[in-house]
Amino acid sequence: MLKMTCVAALAAALFVAATAVVPQAALAQAPAPADATAPAATPAPAAKAAAKTTELVDNPYGLQALLKGSDVVARVTLLILFVMSAGSWYYIVTKVYEQSKMGKHARVAEKTFWSADSVQKGAEGLKKNSPYRYIVETALEATRKHDGLLGNVNINEWVTMSIQRAIDNIQSRSQDGLAFLATVGSTAPFVGLFGTVWGIVNALTAIGVAGQASIDKVAGPVGEALIMTAIGLAVAVPAVLGYNWLVRRNKAAMDNIRSFGADLHAVLLSAPKTQSRG
Repeated sequence: MLKMTCVAALAAALFVAATAVVPQAALAQAPAPADATAPAATPAPAAKAAAKTTELVDNPYGLQALLKGSDVVARVTLLILFVMSAGSWYYIVTKVYEQSKMGKHARVAEKTFWSADSVQKGAEGLKKNSPYRYIVETALEATRKHDGLLGNVNINEWVTMSIQRAIDNIQSRSQDGLAFLATVGSTAPFVGLFGTVWGIVNALTAIGVAGQASIDKVAGPVGEALIMTAIGLAVAVPAVLGYNWLVRRNKAAMDNIRSFGADLHAVLLSAPKTQSRG
């Protein structure tokens, strides 16, 4: 009987010990609960780079989205601005080249013409496309054809008028393209403003259709409007600056031509018959 009592007591003790140890082992094997105060795990750098690249490529409010998602009016406006910009740069480049050639002709005329034996030989020393040679040949033609009804005109006035006509023709040719630059400089901002107004109209239409003024409904049209404004200014500013610069260079070139014409007039009137036969 005593043995059975001892065995029962020992079994009871083992049962109590087992019930006390098993929960502790279960708690040790179970995952630790997340600490609310612990910092969140940061994403890997590769994931960040991938997310950033996707954002740049799939941007629905940029210039690429404007070109793909714009309507006919917006595309026509962009085409007009592109033609204005291309024409402006074409005239700026070509006029700078022409004015550089005119300056070179002026240096040649100053160096070689006045040291020639006669006006005719001086003209032959100038290039055929030189405006200075054109003035000399026009003046020589005026001295040769001063007969008939033209003979009634004073030789001084006749030669003066002929030289002045030649200078006016050169000035007219030198101003080709300047009117286009002035037109672009004054109208390109308004063309861009038209695109801006059209973009705002599209934004209001999107709000009316959606029934709510959410950012995803208005961001695209408003971005389109701002891009149109920027493009209009980008077209107008070079045209205005180029126009003012070319006009100033034209004025300097024409001053040299007028001075040359006045000196040529004095030389021809000193002995017109001899110079015309020279």
